[in-house]
Amino acid sequence: MTDRTLPDASALTGWRKSTYSGNEGGSCVEVLDGHPSGVPVRDSKAPHGPALIIPATSWTSFVSAVKGDLLAL
Repeated sequence: MTDRTLPDASALTGWRKSTYSGNEGGSCVEVLDGHPSGVPVRDSKAPHGPALIIPATSWTSFVSAVKGDLLAL
């Protein structure tokens, strides 16, 4: 089984927050594009903490579902 976590997410550069995240400094999820194993996801409040690596196909399905629900509002 392939490990789907990075123990220290700060080892990677190029993290970005969702455009839906506010600038108030609250809870935000950051993602990293272009990783060979999938899409790393981390908590912006814990940049030195772990990151989950989501398989690219699963991430694409998730984003499509979220966008579909947001457009339905």
